[in-house]
Amino acid sequence: MNPVEIEEAVSDLAIQPFDEEEFPFTFLRAFGNKETTIKRLRSGETNKSDLGGVLQTSNIHIVVAQPGEVTQTLAALKESRATIRAKARFILATDGVYFEAEDLESNEPPLVCVYQDFPNHFGFFLPLAGITTVKQIRDSSFDIQATGRLNRLYVELLKENLQWGVAERRHEMNHFMARLIFCFFAEDTGIFSRLRLFTGTVEQMSAPDASNTHEVISEIFRAMNTKDQERAEAKIPRWADMFPYVNGGLFSGSVDVPRFSKIARSYLLHIGSLDWTKINPDIFGSMIQAVADDEERGALGMHYTSVPNILKVLNPLFLDNLRAQLDAAGDNLRMLLNLRKRLSKIRVFDPACGSGNFLVIAYKKMREIENIINERRSEHGRESDIPLTNFLGIELRDFSAEIARLALIIAEYQCDVLYRGPTLALADFLPLSSNNWITCGNALRIDWLSVCPPTGTGVEIQADELFHTPIDHMEIDVKTEGGETYICSNPPYLGFTFQSAEQKSDLHALFEGRTKSWKSLDYVAGWFIKASDYGTQTNAVSAFVSTNSICQGEQVPILWPLIFETGHKIAFAHTSFKWTNLASHNAGVTVIIIGISNNPGKVRQLFSVSDDGSAIAKETEHINAYLVAAQDVIVNAASRNSANRALMVKGNMPTDGGNLILSMSEANEAIKREPFLSKFIFDFVGSQEFVKGVVRRCLWIEDTDVDEATKSTFVIERLAAVSAMRAASGTPSTQAYAEKPHRFRQIQGRATNFSIVVPKVTSESRSYLPVGILQSHSIVSDNAFALYDAPIWSMALIASRLHLVWVATVCGKLKTDFRYSNTLGWNAFPVPNLTEKNKTDLTRCAEDILLVREAHFPATIADLYNSESMPSDLREAHRRNDEVLERIYIGRSFRNDTERLGKLFELYIKTTTST
Repeated sequence: MNPVEIEEAVSDLAIQPFDEEEFPFTFLRAFGNKETTIKRLRSGETNKSDLGGVLQTSNIHIVVAQPGEVTQTLAALKESRATIRAKARFILATDGVYFEAEDLESNEPPLVCVYQDFPNHFGFFLPLAGITTVKQIRDSSFDIQATGRLNRLYVELLKENLQWGVAERRHEMNHFMARLIFCFFAEDTGIFSRLRLFTGTVEQMSAPDASNTHEVISEIFRAMNTKDQERAEAKIPRWADMFPYVNGGLFSGSVDVPRFSKIARSYLLHIGSLDWTKINPDIFGSMIQAVADDEERGALGMHYTSVPNILKVLNPLFLDNLRAQLDAAGDNLRMLLNLRKRLSKIRVFDPACGSGNFLVIAYKKMREIENIINERRSEHGRESDIPLTNFLGIELRDFSAEIARLALIIAEYQCDVLYRGPTLALADFLPLSSNNWITCGNALRIDWLSVCPPTGTGVEIQADELFHTPIDHMEIDVKTEGGETYICSNPPYLGFTFQSAEQKSDLHALFEGRTKSWKSLDYVAGWFIKASDYGTQTNAVSAFVSTNSICQGEQVPILWPLIFETGHKIAFAHTSFKWTNLASHNAGVTVIIIGISNNPGKVRQLFSVSDDGSAIAKETEHINAYLVAAQDVIVNAASRNSANRALMVKGNMPTDGGNLILSMSEANEAIKREPFLSKFIFDFVGSQEFVKGVVRRCLWIEDTDVDEATKSTFVIERLAAVSAMRAASGTPSTQAYAEKPHRFRQIQGRATNFSIVVPKVTSESRSYLPVGILQSHSIVSDNAFALYDAPIWSMALIASRLHLVWVATVCGKLKTDFRYSNTLGWNAFPVPNLTEKNKTDLTRCAEDILLVREAHFPATIADLYNSESMPSDLREAHRRNDEVLERIYIGRSFRNDTERLGKLFELYIKTTTST
């Protein structure tokens, strides 16, 4: 369940008559517990409460208290031995009138409220649903409540007005929702003349059966689109004449309103009862954009981008520099004035702006700096010099574009109230300007210069009004002047497999004539190349959130030379971190942030996360395309490695139609009938077999043993099937092997003593690459790599964290999994000269890892290398291996992966330039 669904469930629970027997189970159900779990608790099978309540192990102990005894019951819960034994995180006591709870793992004070108010604190219990971003949700609890209510209204209106849900009218429906949001905000913040003017008027003037609700709302909208001096002629009803003239395109055009059912009317009135002064436009917009999207509604409330994450983009992009200039100005009036002038000319442009959260945060932070300037200059309450129209955007979806404009308008009003006071804020707020500064369209098809023209110029072609921009709109009607342009965005990522035909066409149009390999690029690459092209025409710095795959593997040599050719360099970067959302279990995608500039300065900033979770900021003179503080370099596949390491080869490929491959039962049955076949039946091991413990066998017959093997009718039948399959192949090279059906199609070799095996693909969730030893009676398949009869210290290199981060960076990924390459991963892997003592120490480390694994038999590699459940002794064996190896590199352990990569690239550049 997501936060919106949870909030709705607990709100429904609070308004139902209190049922002391059912409350604990309904409460747990609201946080996503399945009926099977509830059934086991109800039966007592898993309920170990010693106070007559409900105790869910590791989660919560709930007791319904006697009337007036809630505080005493909570104290008893805290002292309960069952609570302690079950390691319950939460305790909860209520009598249906009062409600108290405590989080036993935090230092926060207990939650104390009346029963009806506990839904307002739903964020307190979100760990019960596996959601750990609790503070973010508590800070935005209103936005979650409002999103859920608006979603209910939206869905209910579409039920009653099917014609409003068709593509031709969906924009009209979305525009109606934007109008409602404005009205709810305006009636609670003083923009309207009276508190709850909109909700109260609808409640008073519309019939309880909702038959004329649409007519009442339509008249209110018509009033807000009619100037005061024109209202008599327009015959605005007296009860609607209290609403101010708003215009700005928000209420112009059609005032059609969908028909309301009684349920829809009650939803609207309930939404109006919320306190809209608490709205956070940067958060609310992110959440509500899913309301109007059928495909995204299932993820409602999860489109939240935290302010700290947004600031990871905006701070190094330009806000840090502004704050540094503010500090340098001190109380110098002239320097402060110059900074204020600079602020007024800065343009922030988001070419995938969604609901505008990047733009809203940038605006609010700049207003914050401007206010400090005004305070230092003793100009309190001064009108802002920062025009809202300097915060430009492009957004594909029309509803998101409307919400972005509305979010910026709300942010401007809130800043005016905060820094100038309500009176001055209201005096300047209405009517809204009809300027348009958010363009609705495809950012990869639109000329960005037409949306955000070179500084000091303007676009003369006029657009429609603020809230009536056509989908194919290409220009804006805002003239901008002056200083810097900063481009920032969190565009859609999408690898080629997940791109729609239209998105693939977008990339083809952008990269045609630049590279033939564009199909290997993620969709986000389009924004980087557009920003680079834009930067050749005007001075701008750009920063995008991206999947880390564009700085790994095959995408690096395709994309980054094209960017560097435009004169751009990487000005700053955040290496991989989780861009979390509000889904349960804190789901999120691993991302990077990259800032590019055609004039990056001498000092670049590289941000990373240390192994202990702390943030590290490093200043460097250069950041390369792999996000390493090193020279620009492309890691090329190497046919061989340095002389002191064994050769790694791909495993053996049968191309046999499955006829040389045997299941364990088939192999056992064949040997039982003809024991001499044991000589020709080997273990067959690829990635799945090695990692998951899957057992398969194969026929392996040397040329010299064909006569002996074909004494078996079993072998003869199998080889005949292989021959037929190969002869029928359309590939000449495969057909040629029809005459040698006993042989694998491609033979890379097998070990005399043992093989070191490395899977071709492994899960990104593992902290180490799975690597191990196979005995001689094993054949490595082409789904893995092998080192035959290599020294065991080779395994210590592959099993290290150093090797994992190298492979993740230079080999890249297959979907989200690590994809191994012998030419890039092993041959190109830089290793210092190893002394005999180094090799002895590493051999011991590899043997220790193998011994620990053996002690956990029959656990598979998949079992042992799950990052969340990896046995502590195995993790310790790897830690010792890392320490021994890393001391060979730098004399100590590395602090984090960024430092590891820095050293590896330093060695790689040194090695490749000296040969």
